[in-house]
Amino acid sequence: MDALRSYGACWREPALQPPRLRRSDAYKSRRNVQWRFPRAAVIPNFHLPMRSYEVKNRTSTEDIKALRLITAIKTPYLPDGRFDLEAYDDLINMQIVQGVEGVIVGGTTGEGQLMSWDEHIMLIGHTVNCFGGSIKVIGNTGSNSTREAIHASEQGFAVGMHAALHINPYYGKTSLEGLISHFDCVLSMGPSIIYNVPTRTGQDIPPRVIHALAKSPNLAGVKECVGNDRVKQYTDNGIAVWSGNDDQCHDARWNYGAMGVISVTSNLVPGLMRELMFGGKYPSLNLKLMPLIEWLFHEPNPIGLNTALAQLGVARPVFRLPYVPLPRAKRVEFVNLVMEIGREYFVGDKEVEVLEDDDFILIGRY
Repeated sequence: MDALRSYGACWREPALQPPRLRRSDAYKSRRNVQWRFPRAAVIPNFHLPMRSYEVKNRTSTEDIKALRLITAIKTPYLPDGRFDLEAYDDLINMQIVQGVEGVIVGGTTGEGQLMSWDEHIMLIGHTVNCFGGSIKVIGNTGSNSTREAIHASEQGFAVGMHAALHINPYYGKTSLEGLISHFDCVLSMGPSIIYNVPTRTGQDIPPRVIHALAKSPNLAGVKECVGNDRVKQYTDNGIAVWSGNDDQCHDARWNYGAMGVISVTSNLVPGLMRELMFGGKYPSLNLKLMPLIEWLFHEPNPIGLNTALAQLGVARPVFRLPYVPLPRAKRVEFVNLVMEIGREYFVGDKEVEVLEDDDFILIGRY
């Protein structure tokens, strides 16, 4: 009890039972009692971070800051909706061979929002176990629940992920002070990238919040989707930023000081995206990729990517609902884009196909 008192917790001492009052007397008694605001049982620092400092698969925040090309990796499925780990492994290997330095596992592109946490942590652990020595594994362990984000991050780091990706609380939005408190809790776990995408979350993470969090040694940087003016605000103040917009990443890297890009397009053409991030200013290549990027984001991500990888024969044409494939006209358009850019630049070794509507499998329960 003394220990709990030292933490400021509420504790009720046993009390003698007063004599029972008649109902009329009890009513008068309640009216005469002055209401007091209840004291919260706040126990600061009661839960210590569940973390390990063993060196296997560990990386520093500075190592994460050095990454230039990170792929938000797609999660392929078997016909019954479970993970297709063989196709996933092939896709990761293609990324490694083509010079990608890191992968986001279970992000929006990887459909973490359609996974149970068991699936999510299993896929992070599988990726680390198979590829952690060749590529940095960044697990999307963010949540709009601080409790879930802490728990998932503890588990992600425990299975060996090198860094975490954290979104701000979406839908049930909080105040700016609430954002700072939320991120402070998860940053204690290990190296982390904060992800700002207000078109999905409904709330911008303003620079004031990031500057407050920049004091943490575990803040690797920000994945920023607001635009390149915001990117420059951070880079001018020494904060690492990755562009979250493939159509802006070339200029973000070479004109606004971004470290690189966290990319969707690199699922398809990792080698070309590497040239865009490592080869200096390359406006002609950037222009060449624009039609593909526009096609990918014609509908909300990852609809376009899922359709494209199925057409390339890299992933089975299996969709977890609510995602559905692009219509046939857009699939024909993709075939033409592949031919214009060059099939040799795309992942996989099969001929690109249009596929018919009946070729796709839509899974509602899995």
